[in-house]
Amino acid sequence: MPRLSTSRLELVPMTVDVVDAVLAHDRARAEALVGAAFPEAWPGSDLVARAFPYAIDAIRAAPEVRLWGDTLMLTRDASPRVVGSVVFHGLPADGVAEVGYGVEEASRGQGLASEGTLAVVEWALAQPGIVAVQATTFTWHAASLRVIHKLGMTRVGARDHDTLGELVVFERRR
Repeated sequence: MPRLSTSRLELVPMTVDVVDAVLAHDRARAEALVGAAFPEAWPGSDLVARAFPYAIDAIRAAPEVRLWGDTLMLTRDASPRVVGSVVFHGLPADGVAEVGYGVEEASRGQGLASEGTLAVVEWALAQPGIVAVQATTFTWHAASLRVIHKLGMTRVGARDHDTLGELVVFERRR
């Protein structure tokens, strides 16, 4: 995946080296690799403990599949900083990619999730074999619903989450 730029963001592809630095809690190495400062609270030990350890072997075995389209959102200013990420659930075999996004707490409410995710979704939809991009969220997650609306997605279904309620599925087709 190439680096992408928006009016306020640089979207830098995630690499195995960056994942390794984050897992090792090696902030200096991670910052050197991406060329930007990480927020003190991000990615946070909880996210690292939940998201990476179970997938690291798969990431290392096939980074072109597991890290397909995954980016870090960096500010485009004199002192770049990581403000969030846009990730997919790997390169889809069926042509339908599922996107997720997150912005660190201090940078929320500025439209950065919408701006960064839109650029990455448009990149994904231009890739051979990709026919749609989906996003899922809870009916009560107003901020996520606003991002999804700004991405031009439409509701295509729903499913139940074991403990948190209804999970709504949205999609944007090519």
